Amino acid sequence: MTAALTSRTAAAVPPKGTAARSRPRRRVAPYLFVLPALLLFATFKIYPIGRSFVISLHKSVGGTEQFVGADNYTRLLGDSLFWTALKNTAVILVVQVPVMLALATGLAVALNSRLLRGRAVFRLGFFLPMVTGLVAYGVIFSVLLNKDFGLVNWLMELVGLDAVPWLTDPLWAKVSLGLALTWHYTGYNAVILLARLQAVPGELYDAAAVDGAGAWTSFRHVTLPGLRPALLLTTVLSTIGTLQVFDEPYVLTGGGPDNATLTIGVYLYQNAFKYFDFGYASAIAYALAVLIGILGVIQFRLLGEKT
Repeated sequence: MTAALTSRTAAAVPPKGTAARSRPRRRVAPYLFVLPALLLFATFKIYPIGRSFVISLHKSVGGTEQFVGADNYTRLLGDSLFWTALKNTAVILVVQVPVMLALATGLAVALNSRLLRGRAVFRLGFFLPMVTGLVAYGVIFSVLLNKDFGLVNWLMELVGLDAVPWLTDPLWAKVSLGLALTWHYTGYNAVILLARLQAVPGELYDAAAVDGAGAWTSFRHVTLPGLRPALLLTTVLSTIGTLQVFDEPYVLTGGGPDNATLTIGVYLYQNAFKYFDFGYASAIAYALAVLIGILGVIQFRLLGEKT
């Protein structure tokens, strides 16, 4: 009996050499599993980014690529259209994004209220615009805001108001673009803020009520501090999205009228696929990436947790 157990134990224990050989395999195995993802990331992310930088240092002359160094980047400084596009994008960032985030915050508070019945239906309804295709909703807004046969002007004329040139006047074109962006992204940001708001302990509101705090005081000293991480996230995401905005102005106005809605994204597209100046378009893309990085650092410094 003892001999049989001894033989089975000996058979179950692998030789020392076998254990030593299996260790390198165990160390390599995780890398083999992630290797396909790394290859795809390098092929479709790292290589295009690096190749774009190389292209930004060249210029097409007579059908051939010539190395011009930083000429494409210095060209940005004297390009009035680039500065116009940057100014238009900055207006959207400074005006539309704060309004959208303020609406999203109020909407999140309302959707979190216990007094609201059917909250799930309202949450779904406000989030649905986010799943609408960018081009699709751009076309819908272009039809709704058409000066001659748009539904919005038709309703305004029914109540005695004059028709508004939503897409043909420089000022109203910017307003139209802001309305479209706000409609599409407010519900998305509200859902993010709502998720964070539900994590704020209810005891804090009870303590504030005991201290005699009203609704506004509780919102200011309990809700807003609790929403700070989510507000930082939505601010950074909205900033990145605004600086890269392309679909809405391209579909609604094509960057017009008179370049009033020309954004950096639209200007980049025009240089790359309308004028086929890929070197200059790549320089615009890298300038945009640097701008996004700088604004991101500033926002983290201003809105991040103070340690």
